[in-house]
Amino acid sequence: MDVLFNSIDVRDLLSSPNIDDVNSPLSAPDLRLLIHRLQIRSVDIKSKVRQYILSHHSDFSTLFSQCSDVVSRSENLSSQVSNLIQLIWDHPVEAQTKAVIDEILIKNRELKEKRELLGLLDVILELSDRLSFVKEEIKVGRVEQAAEALRELKAVLVTSNDEEKQPLVYALLKDEWTECFEEMQEMLLQCMDKAVWFEQENNTVHLKYQLGIRGVDGIELHTILKAMNAVGIMDYGLAKVADLMIKHVITPVVSFRSIIVVEWINQESGNGVEANLKILPSADPNVDSIDGGSMYSVLVDVVKFISKSLCFENSTWMLCFGKLTWPRMSDLIVANFLSKNVPDDASKLTDFQKIVKCTSNFEACLKELMFIASSDGKDERLSKFADNVEVHFASRKKVEILAKARNQLLQSDFCLPEDGTRRNSKVKDDDDAESSSDLVVNLLFTSERCEVSEAASRLMKLVHGILKDVCLSSSRVGLEFYHAARDSLLLYEAIIPVKFERQLDSINHSAVLIHNDCHYLSQEILGLAFEYRSDLPASMKELVVFADLAPRFQMLAEEVLQRQIKLVIYNLKQAIDGADGFQNTHQMKQYESAKLSIDQVIFILEKVYIIWHRLLLPSAYKRSMSMVLEEVFSRIANDILLLDDIAAEETLQLQRLIHLLFENLSSLLDSVLAINQTGKLQESPAQTLDDLMPSLRKLRKLADLLDMPLKSITAAWETDELVNHGFKQSEVEDFIRAIFADSPLRKECLQRIESRYYQAFSYS
Repeated sequence: MDVLFNSIDVRDLLSSPNIDDVNSPLSAPDLRLLIHRLQIRSVDIKSKVRQYILSHHSDFSTLFSQCSDVVSRSENLSSQVSNLIQLIWDHPVEAQTKAVIDEILIKNRELKEKRELLGLLDVILELSDRLSFVKEEIKVGRVEQAAEALRELKAVLVTSNDEEKQPLVYALLKDEWTECFEEMQEMLLQCMDKAVWFEQENNTVHLKYQLGIRGVDGIELHTILKAMNAVGIMDYGLAKVADLMIKHVITPVVSFRSIIVVEWINQESGNGVEANLKILPSADPNVDSIDGGSMYSVLVDVVKFISKSLCFENSTWMLCFGKLTWPRMSDLIVANFLSKNVPDDASKLTDFQKIVKCTSNFEACLKELMFIASSDGKDERLSKFADNVEVHFASRKKVEILAKARNQLLQSDFCLPEDGTRRNSKVKDDDDAESSSDLVVNLLFTSERCEVSEAASRLMKLVHGILKDVCLSSSRVGLEFYHAARDSLLLYEAIIPVKFERQLDSINHSAVLIHNDCHYLSQEILGLAFEYRSDLPASMKELVVFADLAPRFQMLAEEVLQRQIKLVIYNLKQAIDGADGFQNTHQMKQYESAKLSIDQVIFILEKVYIIWHRLLLPSAYKRSMSMVLEEVFSRIANDILLLDDIAAEETLQLQRLIHLLFENLSSLLDSVLAINQTGKLQESPAQTLDDLMPSLRKLRKLADLLDMPLKSITAAWETDELVNHGFKQSEVEDFIRAIFADSPLRKECLQRIESRYYQAFSYS
C-alpha cells in the first residue's frame, strides 16, 4: 500500500520536465502522452490495491465484525440511558436526595458546634477552677503557687491575640484574673513593706525573712521575691526598697556626710530571722574624700548586703535591683564626687588618674556582684565620665572663658572724655586695663593704624591666650578651647551692636569705634590660623579654622559705617532743606535763612570731621567723607540750577553763599587730600579732590558762572569746559534763561549751545 501514499510527480511523466515555463506551453502530443501514462499508472495502482486486500482478507473481516459489535453495544447503551432518563423524569429522586444531604450536613454542623461548645465549656470550667484555686492559695498564703498559676493563666486570658473572636465569658474571666492579679500584687507589696524598712532612730535598715500578713504567718521573703518574679512585678515590687536605699544609705555615703562603717548583723529576733544594715556616723566627714576609696568601699559593702540578704545572690533579681538603683546612684557619685574633683588646672589632670583607677575598680566589683550588666557598656557611667575628665575640665574652662569674655563686653565703655584722651572702662582698676597707647593698633594686612575699643583689645588678648593654651593641650582639651575662642569672638557680634543700639542711631564716636573694632577683629581673625598653626597638635591643624568668621566682622564693620554715613547725609539734607531751594536770596530774610542752612551744614561736617578724622582708618575716612561731601555739593548745585528766575543781586548772594561754604570747608577738604599726599595709601594711584567729589568742581564753576557774561558762558560750553565740569545742556540752558532776560543775544546763544550739542552728538 506504500504506492498509494507516494505522490505522483507530473514532471516524471513528461519528456520535458520544465512545465513552469510560460513561454513554452505543453503541446497536444505531450498532453496525450501524459493522459496515457496516467491511465497506466492508475491501472497499476488498482492492481496493487486489490492484491493487498486479498492478501489481508481475514484482517479486514475481523475489523468489520468488531465494528458491528461496537455499533450494537452503543445502541443498547443508548436505549438503557433513555430508559434511565425516563425513569428519573417520572420520579424526581434528585430533589429528595439533595434534601437528605442538606439535612445530614446541618446535623453534622450542629454536632460539631455542640462538641466545640462542650470543649469551650470544659476550658472555661477549668479556667474558673484555676482562678478559684489562685484565690484560695492567696488566702492561705501560698503565694508562690498562686503566682505560678497566675502566670500560666496570663498566657491564656491576657496575652492572647484573638481577643475580638473570644466569647464574652473570656472577658469576664479576664476581669476575674485582673482582680486576682491586683490582690496578689497588693499582698506582695504589703509583704515587702514589712520585710524591708528603715529605722530612723538607730539609722538601721532592717530585713525580715519570715513574715505574717492577713492572719497568715510563716511567709518567707525568698518566696515573696519568687512570686513577684513569676507575675512580672519585680521592678514594681523592689522600687520602694530601691528608693529607701538611695535616700537613707547611698546618698549619705556619696555625700561624705555620715557613713564610713557598715555593720552587717544577722540576728534571731522574736519575730524571726533578721538582717540589719547599721549606719555609723564618721568622725571626720572629709576623710578619704580625695580619691573616693572609702566611699567606693562602703558602697561595695552595701551592694554585697543587698545581694546576699535581699536578692539571695540571684543574678536576675540583682540586675533588676541594679537597674532601679544604679542610674540614681551614678548620678549622685558624679554630682557629689567626680564633678567636684575635676581639676581646675591642666597640670593636675594626672592626679585625677587615682580617681579614675578607683572608679574603674568600683564598677568592676559591681559587675562581679551582677549589680550592673557586664555586657552593657551603657552601665559604665562613672568610667565614661572619669575617662572624659579632660573634656569636663575643658568644658568648665570654656564656661569660665565665655563668662569672662561676656563680662568684659558687657562692662565695656566706648565713651571719650572731652580732652580727647581715652578713658578706661568701668573695670579701670583691673590690672588688665588698657592704656591709650595700647588701643592704637596696626592692622595685619594693611599699612594703616586705627584706634579700637578696650573691649576689642581685651577680647583679642583673651583669644590669643586661649590659643596658646590650645598649643600646649591635648587634642580633646584643645578642641574645647578652640570652640571657646570662636564663641568669645562671636560674643562681640552678639552683645556690642545690641548694647550700643542707641549710639548706632546717632552720629558719635562709639559707632566709629565699633566699626574699627570689627575691622580690626576681622584682620586679626585672618591671622590666627597662620600664627598658631605650626604649634597646634597635629590632629587639630585641619580643624582649627577662623577664616569663616572674618567676613562676618567685615560685613558688620561696613554696615556700621554705612549706617553712620546715611545718618550724616540725612542730617545734611535736612539742614539744606532749610534754605528752601536757595530762592530769593536777594531778600534779606531769605538770605539769612539760606546762610543759616549753610552754617548748619558746616557745623555738622565739622562735628563729623572731629570724630571721623581722629578715629577712622585713613582709607575709610577718605571714602566716607568724600561720599558725604559729594552729597552736599551735588545737592546745593542742583538746588541752584533748578531756580527759574535769578535776579542780578541774587546771583551775588548765591555766589557769596558758595564761597562761604568753601571757605569754611577748606580744612576739611585738605584733610581728605592729605591722605593721598602722606603716602598712607601708596598702593592706590594719586587722586585729586575732583576725582573723589565730581560735584566739587561743578559747584565751584557754578559760582564763577553766576557773575559771567552770557557770551562767556556760551563760549565755555562750546569749548566743552562746562561739560568737563559736569554740566548738562539742559542745565546750562535753564541757567541762562533764569539769569538773562529774553533777547536776540540770549536766543542766539541758546541756538549755539543747541547746535553744539547736535554737532557733538553727530561726531560721537
